[in-house]
Amino acid sequence: MDNPQIMILTVLVGTVALFLWGRWRHDMVAMASLLTCVGLGLVPTGDAFVGFGHPAVITVACILILSSALQKSGAVDTLTRTVLPQSAGPFVTMAALSLLAAILSAFMNNVGALALLMPVALQIARKQNLPPGKILMPLAFGSILGGMTTLIGTPPNLIVSGFRAGQTGEGFSMFAFTPVGVTIAVAGLAFVMLLGRFLVPTRERAGAEGFETGAYLTEARITEDSKASGMLLRDINHELEKSDAQVIGLIRNERRFPAPSPYRELQQDDILLIEAEPEGLASALSALELTLEAEWNDARAKAAEKEQAKALEREKDAQKDIIPETSDTQEPANVPVVGGAEVNNDAVNPDDITDPQKTEAEPQKALESDDISLIELAVLPNATFIGRSASDIRLRDRYGINLLAVSRQGQRSMARLRTMTMQAGDVLLMQGSPDAVYDFGNRLGCVPLAERSLHLADTKIALRATFIMAIAILLAAFGILPAAISFSFGVLAALLFGVVSPRTLYNAVDWPVVVLLAALIPVANAMESTGSADLIARFLLETIAQGNATIAVGLILIVTMTLSDFMNNAATAAVMCPIAIGSAAQLDASADPFLMAVAIGASCAFLTPIGHQNNTLILGPGGFRFGDYWRLGLPMELLVVAIGIPMLLWVWPL
Repeated sequence: MDNPQIMILTVLVGTVALFLWGRWRHDMVAMASLLTCVGLGLVPTGDAFVGFGHPAVITVACILILSSALQKSGAVDTLTRTVLPQSAGPFVTMAALSLLAAILSAFMNNVGALALLMPVALQIARKQNLPPGKILMPLAFGSILGGMTTLIGTPPNLIVSGFRAGQTGEGFSMFAFTPVGVTIAVAGLAFVMLLGRFLVPTRERAGAEGFETGAYLTEARITEDSKASGMLLRDINHELEKSDAQVIGLIRNERRFPAPSPYRELQQDDILLIEAEPEGLASALSALELTLEAEWNDARAKAAEKEQAKALEREKDAQKDIIPETSDTQEPANVPVVGGAEVNNDAVNPDDITDPQKTEAEPQKALESDDISLIELAVLPNATFIGRSASDIRLRDRYGINLLAVSRQGQRSMARLRTMTMQAGDVLLMQGSPDAVYDFGNRLGCVPLAERSLHLADTKIALRATFIMAIAILLAAFGILPAAISFSFGVLAALLFGVVSPRTLYNAVDWPVVVLLAALIPVANAMESTGSADLIARFLLETIAQGNATIAVGLILIVTMTLSDFMNNAATAAVMCPIAIGSAAQLDASADPFLMAVAIGASCAFLTPIGHQNNTLILGPGGFRFGDYWRLGLPMELLVVAIGIPMLLWVWPL
């Protein structure tokens, strides 16, 4: 083992360790890995950013844009209402929903497909009196299974195709993944439909007023007129128990008390951190005449705005009294202003004084609207809200909505709501007009969970979006154009025909995934150029597979699947492809079955909530814990191995 091999393997081990640790985002880790390789001379400086022009990266970005067009045009909503049965039983409904998720995921981003269908699933769970998780986990697994059936179904397929193109000059075709992928998907869907209800743990009971998301953590202030003022904390908890709520923390003068004494006497302006079930939240507050902290801040802000407006009016009146009348052509004189400072009237016109009520007009109008609702949003895995707080984004000022409570399954936080940083899978209780809340969700990557009043789909735009996507797929499927060019033309057509607006074009791209892929491609190339991939392949083949090609294919599949359960699937594919190609070369076998094993293994992450973005998305709404996924996920992965290996060797001979 020479020095370059030692260095690249050290970087690789460190990169995988950071991926598994999860302290930093995957794109940050990937970029750090790339820059380390450049600094060590493993990647030439001129090739450092060639990944950003890689066809797989371009295709991923274009697919995300076209998928967003299908979603926002209402095309998928129309399909959902048309296809899903309205009065079927739980089994038929769950089967139809999971099948639809798999079909949609084959041709659009599978996270987008799940986000579209999740509100429908929750509504069905409520109507069928089922725990939401019983439908959400099969739905998420169905969307993951559907993604492996086509070239564009999931980023790992595009990465695998890119590595094949680098080896043979030609990548996999649009439906090269279909024979193996569909077989596994059908078997997996059948397994989920038949046994999913029994293997998915019951964490929630369906409620009459809506689905449950676990206990909320919310802040309530003791005001001057509150019954809680002067009471002991022990007595407060006794009252709250009637509403299935409890005080888990106290904030007094910005000082936090995580476990306050039950004999502490509460005072006016104390802030209680209350844990309550969604249904009991309102009664818990009203029992003691507590005020939500967000509403109290609203009242203060409105009072301050009114006082500021009055002060501005008084200032205007005072200036009018001292400014002499002038004609339209006369230059206004420089006059002193109360307080001794001289002001040039050319620079300051009383009529042009900035009014904060004008600068905040839209958010204020949204909050004062009669159409105020409480809406629950789930934070998507790629949301720009992750790692930021309501205070960071100026939630009330910019969007005209309030964050009332946060549900974070299995965790408690003593952070203030306004400073609590969001995590993927959090469920947020928002207060505001539906339009303002949904606009916030669209902009920052949150999906509404409660029943929503959808806007009527624009039929013309929906038809255009569907037609453009279909043409792009056909051009790539029949080899008329490479996938990257075909879908780039699709994005251009979507812009020209008004399906996507230039202003929102780049909002649809999952930039962390794009950066991740672009950064890891040169690192993967360095693994090949230094011979490290061949070194790892020889070790696996000699110590475990012992020269048996069939065992080697199975080994690649299992190792890839295991890594994908704990790290990003695109990163897993980029790391494993050079090893798969090296293994095939060592055995003097075709690289295709090895690369296909990587594609399948990278897509089949069912054991943990962090293995796939869709698993993360259902964590909060389903009320799941980290260890709940393996009950259905482990049999699913064993099924994938049992069916995948024979199908791989039959469709893609060694």
